[in-house]
Amino acid sequence: MSVNYMQAIRARYESLGYTPYRWFEADDTPPWTTMTMPLSTARLGLLSTSGAYVRGQVAYHYKDDTSLRVLPSNAVKEDLRFSHITENYLVDAKRDPSCILPLSQLHTLRAEGAIGSLAESAFSCMGGVYSQRRVRDEVAPAVLDGLRAQQVDCALLVAM
Repeated sequence: MSVNYMQAIRARYESLGYTPYRWFEADDTPPWTTMTMPLSTARLGLLSTSGAYVRGQVAYHYKDDTSLRVLPSNAVKEDLRFSHITENYLVDAKRDPSCILPLSQLHTLRAEGAIGSLAESAFSCMGGVYSQRRVRDEVAPAVLDGLRAQQVDCALLVAM
């Protein structure tokens, strides 16, 4: 079943008597950077906005949680957990984590030579943060710092 997320949010806000939800609009176009190397030689990082975490880590809380979870790239699916403000969208991810956190597929691509290497850790955040300022000032810099620390050449964003 397909869900028009933006329409559902608008309807939910309206039903609760809130002012219309303000979707993020960038002030300008982000710079485009062309890859300077083939993907087959690149080190790939991963970010999922699904609220994924591994057994033993603390789950996300539901009120503008801007924290990150660092997940080992070799985590097995039995150890993956999800906690997100939009829990109802996680039915498939809880059944098959690969649909929102494709670690096993990335390892297969690495073994086949499609990507050069995979960063030791993947990152996860809860994409349902309603403060645009906090995403810009807290989440994005933390993700960038984490990816840079792992010396990735490019990153895959799997948005929920």
